[in-house]
Amino acid sequence: MPRIAGVDLPKSKRIVIALTYIYGISRTSAEQILQQTGVELSRKASALTDQEVARIQDLINQSYKVEGDLRKENSMNIKRLMDIGSDRGRRHRKGLPVRGQRTHTNARTRIP
Repeated sequence: MPRIAGVDLPKSKRIVIALTYIYGISRTSAEQILQQTGVELSRKASALTDQEVARIQDLINQSYKVEGDLRKENSMNIKRLMDIGSDRGRRHRKGLPVRGQRTHTNARTRIP
């Protein structure tokens, strides 16, 4: 079972799908990573060699912000909005929808 960026990838899935289990890597990003490293998209994650896993891991570490770093950056962005007192920050603090959704009939579970 390959382990990349602190995540155990499922060995029974194709590698292009298995890479999406890493927070911050989408399907498009996974395809680009595999194309740059020269790994076939249709191969299973269990069929990868150690060299291929190392190439994928090196590329992800160099080019992408994933897992803990990305989660930390997202939470710091939300905290910054709350600290400056913007409308989005206030709605985050109250637990309400942030992007203009209605709250009269929907989002009742978000209201504390």
